Amino acid sequence: MNTLALGPSWLDPDYLLNTFGLPGLLLIVFAESGLLIGFFLPGDSLLFTTGLLVTTGQLKYPLWLVCTLIAIAAILGDQVGYLFGRKVGPALFKRPDSRLFKQENVEKAHAFFEKHGPKSLVLARFVPIVRTFTPIIAGVSRMNYRLFVIYNIIGALLWGVGVTVLGALLGKIDFVHQHIEKILILIVLVSVLPIVIEVLRARSQSKKAAAETPDGPVGPPAPGQRGRHAKR
Repeated sequence: MNTLALGPSWLDPDYLLNTFGLPGLLLIVFAESGLLIGFFLPGDSLLFTTGLLVTTGQLKYPLWLVCTLIAIAAILGDQVGYLFGRKVGPALFKRPDSRLFKQENVEKAHAFFEKHGPKSLVLARFVPIVRTFTPIIAGVSRMNYRLFVIYNIIGALLWGVGVTVLGALLGKIDFVHQHIEKILILIVLVSVLPIVIEVLRARSQSKKAAAETPDGPVGPPAPGQRGRHAKR
């Protein structure tokens, strides 16, 4: 199966799976679920392609085993992210930008977590970049650990298992094989759509706030008004 590399060739899901196999897949899922260095990895398209390769027999593992291992890797990744956040705490927000770290990503994840609360751990699974930083922010915020574990498991199952099974089911359809490049692009576009919507909403709110703010300080009273006050 030939897929389109959405970026460098080493980020192509087909290349990654053919080169590193199931161990590489699990490492990527683990890293993208809670390690700072994993935010750029192709999680959604990789899981979809995994399910497709299992169905076609190119990845010679039973689907139930692959899904179980993916769920475990996703859960453990979030756990590490949460514990890292608890240990680092507010210092994360003061960390300077580097080649692999942008303060903007932390702020986006924090805003996402503040807006959606515990369920953000489930919703963030389907949003690139945000899914990497949200468990870390949960740790920084010292979210109740038992509650975190519950939502962590739910998110891992819906995302890790759900996207993989979707790929396996659709992998039985000839149309999917014939248009796999377009489908992977569509998956990426759908996954980044929440980010685009949030950015546009933030810009709209910013413009609205600017429009409601007075253009400048109130000027001195008109000469006529000053004269009347003087006469009094």
